Amino acid sequence: MDKALAKLVFNASGLAQTAYQVIRRNRWHVDPDAVVFSVEKHLQYPLFVKPANMGSSVGVSKAIDVASLTKALDIAAQYDVKMLVEESVEDCHEVECAVLGNDSPRASIIGEIIPGADFYDYQTKYLDDRSELMVPANLSFSVSNKVQGMAIKAFQAIDCMGLARVDFFVRRADDFIYINEINTMPGFTPISMYPMLWQASGLTYPDLIDQLIQLALERRAERKDLRRAP
Repeated sequence: MDKALAKLVFNASGLAQTAYQVIRRNRWHVDPDAVVFSVEKHLQYPLFVKPANMGSSVGVSKAIDVASLTKALDIAAQYDVKMLVEESVEDCHEVECAVLGNDSPRASIIGEIIPGADFYDYQTKYLDDRSELMVPANLSFSVSNKVQGMAIKAFQAIDCMGLARVDFFVRRADDFIYINEINTMPGFTPISMYPMLWQASGLTYPDLIDQLIQLALERRAERKDLRRAP
């Protein structure tokens, strides 16, 4: 999933997100000073820098000044020809919602990530044992409903089918919700957040697998009569 293109779709759909810039790797290599100038002119620290097409938080760094921004862009440029620089949402709930379905998707209850580090990076996700997954999230009923509605809206805006996990930041000060990104092939081990959210919503892991198979069959049946050429 191209995160930069997804942001354009989210913006067109009226989904709130933090300010960001898209940086091409070639531009960064040719004129890094101009890139830093543009970022600092339009965005405010702290920032997150990430490759546009990676998952599992690979290549993601937090930048608090010019030195860390430069280092973060160098790291992200190792993984993609296009990078995202985004404003951070400080003091927030980092939450996730699982979506399941084709034309009539439904959303799970909300889960919350309590990172054991400054942010939920690859090290924290897979190598350390410091982060905590809280299900359900520590949100009010009304805020949880809004997150679920936004998750379904994002799913439909991207034209997803089957499954996706949608990640959000909920600002603690006023419960304002920012969409972070959508993951169209989320982790799917029995202890991953996606099946965990559905289990907490009353759908067992085997039943979830069965529903995904049924959704795939329905999608195939819908498309089998389409013409491929004149």
